[in-house]
Amino acid sequence: MNQTVSVLALGWRGLWRDARAGELRLLMLAVLLAVAALACVSFFADRLQGGLRRDARQLLGGDVVLASDHAPAPQWQAKAQALGLQTALTLNFATMARAPDSVAGEPGASRLVSLKAVPPGYPLRGSLRVADGPDAPDETTREVPAPGQAWVDAALLEALDMAPGQKLLLGDAAFTVAKVITAEPDRGSGFAGFAPRVMLRESDLAATGLVQPASRITWRLAVAGDGAAGDEAVATFTQWAEARLKGADKAASATPAAPDAPDAPDTRGMSLESLDSGRPEMQTTLARAEKFLNLVALLAALLSAVAVALAARAFALRRLDDAAVLRVLGLPQRALAGAYAVEFLLAGLAASLAGVALGWALHHAFIWLLAGLVQADLPAPGPWPALLGLGVGLTLLAAFGLPPVLQLARVPPLRVLRRDMGQPKAAPLAVLGLGMAGFAALLLAASRDATLGLMAVGGFAGAALLFALLARLAVALLRRWAGAADGAPRWLALAARQITARPAHAVAQVSSLAVGLMALVLLVLLRTDLMASWQRATPPDAPNRFTINVMPDQAEDFRAALAQGGVRGYDWYPMFRGRLVSINGRPVTAASFSDERAQRLAEREFNLSHTPTLPAHNSLVAGRWQPEEAGAASVEEGLAETLGIRLGDTLGFDFAGATHEVRVRSLRKVDWGSLRANFFVLLPVSELPDDVAYTWMAAWRSPGQPGFDNALVRQFPNITSIDMSATLAQVQRVLAQVIRAVEFLFAFTLAAGLLVLVAAITATREEKAREFAIMRALGASAALLGKVQRAELAGVGLLAGALASLVASVLGWGLARHVFEFDWTAPLATPLLGSLAGAALALAAGWWSLREVLRRPVAQTLRQAGE
Repeated sequence: MNQTVSVLALGWRGLWRDARAGELRLLMLAVLLAVAALACVSFFADRLQGGLRRDARQLLGGDVVLASDHAPAPQWQAKAQALGLQTALTLNFATMARAPDSVAGEPGASRLVSLKAVPPGYPLRGSLRVADGPDAPDETTREVPAPGQAWVDAALLEALDMAPGQKLLLGDAAFTVAKVITAEPDRGSGFAGFAPRVMLRESDLAATGLVQPASRITWRLAVAGDGAAGDEAVATFTQWAEARLKGADKAASATPAAPDAPDAPDTRGMSLESLDSGRPEMQTTLARAEKFLNLVALLAALLSAVAVALAARAFALRRLDDAAVLRVLGLPQRALAGAYAVEFLLAGLAASLAGVALGWALHHAFIWLLAGLVQADLPAPGPWPALLGLGVGLTLLAAFGLPPVLQLARVPPLRVLRRDMGQPKAAPLAVLGLGMAGFAALLLAASRDATLGLMAVGGFAGAALLFALLARLAVALLRRWAGAADGAPRWLALAARQITARPAHAVAQVSSLAVGLMALVLLVLLRTDLMASWQRATPPDAPNRFTINVMPDQAEDFRAALAQGGVRGYDWYPMFRGRLVSINGRPVTAASFSDERAQRLAEREFNLSHTPTLPAHNSLVAGRWQPEEAGAASVEEGLAETLGIRLGDTLGFDFAGATHEVRVRSLRKVDWGSLRANFFVLLPVSELPDDVAYTWMAAWRSPGQPGFDNALVRQFPNITSIDMSATLAQVQRVLAQVIRAVEFLFAFTLAAGLLVLVAAITATREEKAREFAIMRALGASAALLGKVQRAELAGVGLLAGALASLVASVLGWGLARHVFEFDWTAPLATPLLGSLAGAALALAAGWWSLREVLRRPVAQTLRQAGE
């Protein structure tokens, strides 16, 4: 007990002494920077992700939505309300709207619309924005249309040549147009969601007489909860609903069940939508944003490990003599190791707490900067960022700081007489392996994505080993060159000898700088191309109109009308409908599958197309695309996975009574969130058999001319033109918010990485001071030593930058392809630019860290070295 107390007391006194003397300043600063960078990123990412998910729920209209092709049974809503959740049941379907007849008795114009009936309290998430007229300023409202009123899109007023205050005819009823809808939070991405919106109060729907037994209506039961208790209730409801839906395939064969049974028959035709399962145009963006934020945090932690290891090594070198004196005075090795362990753990805890506090303070600055971009306050963070910061700080010290310091316990007492004895040795592999495994496990937990975590941690571990091997080879070649470089400038020869004099030190410095630079190069490369991939998905000129049902004999005139209006670069595909009736000769029915999505796909018709050229926004993942290959088909990979379709399978389709078989020759990856024309099945031919009827469809961007859409519909009255402007604008607003937020996080982590590089170079300051003091004592001028210092830093930076760029290019390709899921190739100039950037950063960090080395008096430096 007394020995334990003495070890604790000795560790505390050592901490107090070394902290006051500034001996732990570099190490604690490294830990503080590491934890502050990670905590700031984690706090901000945690709140940002929470805010993004909360705001993205507006696209659903609730925390979770039950969609159904028939009226949900009362127990669904009752279950949600019993859990204390809010509910809102809306109905949505396509129908025709008419303008009143003219005074002369001429019939008013008509237009296909998306009719939506909503209850009071709608929407549960987000808010409607309405205006008094098409050009009037809009405002947020929590109201719904009053009885007898209708709220409509401005596009409908233009198409019908109407104005607010006039009557709109829907079925058997007439409604006064009271407001113009400018933003609708849960506007769907399906066909009905793209048509001009007409919104009614649910109690007015019966008067229209539009709801008939055969009507194709989509019911959406939105569910939402408030606070942590609400989140738990939503999770409970989701689990309960999923259990019911999974029993849908048993309903046909099950015996009559209780209404609340999991396999009740009313689950057929129903699906549960959440942020993770619905709205594909948001899934890719949010998933990539979350993964990139996690990657930023991982790189900050990995980057800081280098500085902690170097700072701990520098501390151990300065404490060799003190450890030898304590051994002479009789302090056992175990007590000495315990004292230093206590000192380091206390220092790490203090630095980690300070880093968490600093990260908490700094993340508020980013929220303030982002206040103009994020329209709502971000939710409070959870405890995970603080716990993660503390865990990383303590694990960093245990894995990278303690091993060199614990070597002080092995310093022999004889060192007080012989200064060459007791130099620190490499820690046992078991100790290093255990520490690094713990650190890696913590980072894998922080990544929240196994592939991302393994690639980042494993990639950095492999890169560090590769850097060490290549740096050792480079030092050996440099030593051979330095021995034969008789005609080289004196400063260059001295710089080469400085590097090669201690090869282990040079390898450690090059490897540590290369790891740090690799993190920065990787962030720069991925950040630039990740932003570009997001923006390519929904570019400013993305199509905002879908036109279908263009007859073959209208195709030429329709395209001429688009060209006359200034429309260029649009998607133009033939489209025909077909039902999958067989796979390899086996009939396809809903009973053939247990998966509900597969059952729905087996019961519906597909939109197919044919083109001899693979669409540019599709990519092959298997097989080959052979233009004009008769009897061939290319299938979307998700559909193939759901229905169990493989390359070489024969698919039978029913095209309006005409049966045709095709063989699967390729699988395609389709980005359903790209807002482009996409198809489940494509035939790589330019002509279809004569017995297959088809129409044309176009995805184009409106030229912005007033009345262009209305004129197009009047010229081709049979077509259906779908306005996607509201949905596209909503996706692009969220996308812009995500991109700006990631840019802020990237800028902060980049700055933190540069500070860590400065700390890494500072760790060698005392050794450089002694070496330069000896050379100055032997007659070297300050100007010569300045050239030597700059040449050494530039050489180390060039080598580290070249190695970092090459490995970052490979690692970036793997992350882009397998984690962020976009095609990416590193620019050819990356190694050259990386080398120059490495030299510039090393020179800048060296100037900042070593600027006082050449100014110190020689006698003072040598005296301190001899003490």
